[in-house]
Amino acid sequence: MTDALPADLASLTATRAARLINDGKLRPEALMEAYLDRIASRDPAVLAFAHFDAARARAAAAAARPGPLRGIPIGVKDVLDTAGMPSQYGSSIWAGWQPRADSAPVALARNAGGVTIGKTVTTEFATRTPGKTRNPVNPGHTPGGSSSGSAAGVGAGLFPLAYGTQTAGSVIRPAAFCGVVGYKPTFGTISRIGMKIMSDSLDTIGVMARTVADCALFAGAVSGRDMGDPDSKPDRAPRIGICQSPAWSFAAPETRALLERVTSALSRAGGAVRPRELPDSFSALLDAHPTVMNAESARALTWELTHHPDRLSETLRERMQFGLNQTEAALRDAYAVFETTRLAFPDVLDDLDVLVTPSAPGEAPKGLKWTGDPAFNGIWTSLHVPCVTVPAGSGPHGLPLGIQIVGRRGDDRAVLAWARWVEAAIA
Repeated sequence: MTDALPADLASLTATRAARLINDGKLRPEALMEAYLDRIASRDPAVLAFAHFDAARARAAAAAARPGPLRGIPIGVKDVLDTAGMPSQYGSSIWAGWQPRADSAPVALARNAGGVTIGKTVTTEFATRTPGKTRNPVNPGHTPGGSSSGSAAGVGAGLFPLAYGTQTAGSVIRPAAFCGVVGYKPTFGTISRIGMKIMSDSLDTIGVMARTVADCALFAGAVSGRDMGDPDSKPDRAPRIGICQSPAWSFAAPETRALLERVTSALSRAGGAVRPRELPDSFSALLDAHPTVMNAESARALTWELTHHPDRLSETLRERMQFGLNQTEAALRDAYAVFETTRLAFPDVLDDLDVLVTPSAPGEAPKGLKWTGDPAFNGIWTSLHVPCVTVPAGSGPHGLPLGIQIVGRRGDDRAVLAWARWVEAAIA
């Protein structure tokens, strides 16, 4: 691969741009200017930012520290605190709030040389009412949520890397809707200190990028873990289980056709492909997940519910009341479902490397009032396992589709590598 600079610097992958910067062939300031030009031309239609200051972004690029992410612009979801920028959590309750310190994910990215280009739009407290962001492929459709601005911003080329968070499907689903790669790591891989936590048992910080290798670079730099090089060719083909999952009834026709098409492509590429479904007991996660998520979120929002209930959306208040209405016995049973299924999941993957399953029920829904159903995500979030969505063509209205690769808890490096293999096989 040549390291000659392209005419459009914003077309560089993060991995290649970082190499060029660290080799002294590209200046962070020049890369930032390319993205600022892209933002000026595309963001008026996409509206990815909750806060953006071009002068601050330029200054940050000029002061970028040495490190694996030196000079790489990063979109930061607005549930992660940032020093010097507002952190408003998608709610008017926190309008203008500016923390003194960076959250751990932001501080770790800065220490690795990354440049926070701006705060990206989130749904209300990363859970309910959508923000202003539009799908970069078709602005009449949702970008998904709750990491709306991060997914749309990467999809529109406004920045090469972005933070998202996932409590149900808020990394994987919007990434799929916007045609980018989304990676939800094993629970706890990236520190959540300084995040506006909603569900302590489920909230997971993830990343989005154009390529699997870029996700590995980013996550590795901020987690301190070796995520490998997904672009390296493996010495064998993977053993893949095709999993419709208990959410299969939610699959739109384009998703049913997609899974058939992907299954055939993986077989042609040499993968050892076989069907593999979750045991019937895993269906209990469909009810356990919202029980725990809403009960924990209602308690996390105790201050807001007490002091500013009128400034919470009606939909969010309803879900929080549902959470508060859960009995001790119901919560105990839901947590027990989490524990038993997590212990049982390794057996599901016996003699397999990964599962391949849908990323979302279908294309991004039309309109901006709903960010789509996380039916194909909540199970995997509950299990605390790593997931990657890669672009997998388009649906009947020309909007992106994604396919999701799921692996064992803690086996993130392998999941990323096999996700790259799947991406190449279905291209």
